[in-house]
Amino acid sequence: MTNIFLNMASIGDFDPLSASIPATKVEITVSCRNLLDRDTFSKSDPICVLYTQGMGNKEWREFGRTEVIDNTLNPDFVRKFILDYFFEERQNLRFDLYDVDSKSANLSKHDFLGQAYSTLGEVVGSLGSRVEKALGGIPGKKCGTIIVKAEELNNCRESVMMQFCGNKLDKKDFFGKSDPFLVFYRSNEDGTFTICHKTEVVKNTLNPVWQAFKIPVRALCNGDYDSHDFIGDFSTSYRELSRGQSQFNVYEVVNPKKKGKKKKYLNSGTVTLLSFLVDIEVSFLDYIKGGTQINFTVAIDFTASNGNPAQPTSLHYMSPYQLNAYAMALKAVGEIIQDYDSDKMFPALGFGAKLPPDGRVSHEFALQNGNPQNPYCAGIDGVMEAYYQSLKSVQLYGPTNFSPVINHVARYAASVKDGSQYFVLLIITDGVISDMAQTKESIVNASCLPMSIIIVGVGPAEFDAMVELDGDEIRISSRGRYAERDIVQFVPFRDYIDRTGNHILSMARLAKDVLAEIPDQFLSYMRTRGIKPSPAPPPYTPPGCPRAQGFRPIVSSNTHIPPLCLK
Repeated sequence: MTNIFLNMASIGDFDPLSASIPATKVEITVSCRNLLDRDTFSKSDPICVLYTQGMGNKEWREFGRTEVIDNTLNPDFVRKFILDYFFEERQNLRFDLYDVDSKSANLSKHDFLGQAYSTLGEVVGSLGSRVEKALGGIPGKKCGTIIVKAEELNNCRESVMMQFCGNKLDKKDFFGKSDPFLVFYRSNEDGTFTICHKTEVVKNTLNPVWQAFKIPVRALCNGDYDSHDFIGDFSTSYRELSRGQSQFNVYEVVNPKKKGKKKKYLNSGTVTLLSFLVDIEVSFLDYIKGGTQINFTVAIDFTASNGNPAQPTSLHYMSPYQLNAYAMALKAVGEIIQDYDSDKMFPALGFGAKLPPDGRVSHEFALQNGNPQNPYCAGIDGVMEAYYQSLKSVQLYGPTNFSPVINHVARYAASVKDGSQYFVLLIITDGVISDMAQTKESIVNASCLPMSIIIVGVGPAEFDAMVELDGDEIRISSRGRYAERDIVQFVPFRDYIDRTGNHILSMARLAKDVLAEIPDQFLSYMRTRGIKPSPAPPPYTPPGCPRAQGFRPIVSSNTHIPPLCLK
């Protein structure tokens, strides 16, 4: 249900996408091949149990179970798992297989067949959003394989364009007419309502025509009761609104207080739906499913202001007991992004150091991975090892220049502008930037390329200059040219450190914040260039599975729209 409240007065800017919107949902399908046979006189009767972990929490919690399929070692489970998907989080998954021997819900009463681990990012980031993994967990036994497939639910991608008008609304201003606007609230499962859209104010009229607006269905289908003069409200549903302009979508605006006081009270006017158009939007996952790769590059600050790496006070100090801030930031962001890069080979750069053997100062050098001609490291663990090796061989120096590493990644991004690749540069730094003018120029130039820049500030320094680079408040410019897109996200790591010392939680919070803007930055590039997702590979059909059995159950949901408020 949607409540719509009608109010009058001025309102601040409201962005429905910045409100608490349900995440994109993906549907997980599970199949297995060559499971262990635990039954004596027949084949196993398998069930799959999915476990997930909370953010920054290592505790596994059961999410759900498939149905049991009798007498097979090659099950194709029909029951799906529907998960909220967040690009910016590492969503760990564990699949446990059991041979069901009784009606007991207690898993310890059944035979364990094996397990596999993955992340939701790994599944959606794989070719065709499909991964196949060997099952393990029983020493000395081949447990077979599990096939996990993800598909984004269509109702997460719909947007609606709507327009409303009002007629004969109540007069609220003493010297003039009302200044009405609509506020939409989405109903929650607990009976409360969440704001999801506000129209503009139409000044001095009792018969307003509000501008058409577009809103994601997931936002339409949490409240903010500001001190405006309440005109009245009415309720409707997505199904009713989807009928479009008709006699069914003319709503009486009712003020409960007036209705209780005045016997002859009918209403405080009417609101009419003028138009209702549904549009299926291309999503971030459409591009990933079509094969677009996210290329991740890290650039680490090796300037002397970090302190001597051999001393515990240094930001680069390698403690045997815990990761330093550089390593935590690198691991937190890298472990999520690596799921979207098929070859898992990442360039790792450093800047601000004197290099052996001649002491040359460099602001764009490959970290020591054992191959000076090749800056690529195998996986995030390879990047971490190259970082540690570099600390032992280079001399920290200065100054802090960002533009060389930005230009380095931009050269690669400029060579692949067809939508097949997108580049993310993570810069980890401790201090005040030295080449601000050149960096701003580099960012403006890079804003028209398929790339984003994440800057993580470590240590106690003031990072005022970084806020300017972020461009959230004022779009960054250089020599009169403004950046085409906002491509920079800056955060100080100290804001995410958990006071109880839970570094896993600190890293999860950091990654969630710095990566949250990447999908929108990615989509803004693709849309402005008119780049469509490549077709997804054909759906996977398990060997020996007849097409007639390949039906797909329809997943439906009753979506309610919030109350519409007239104020």
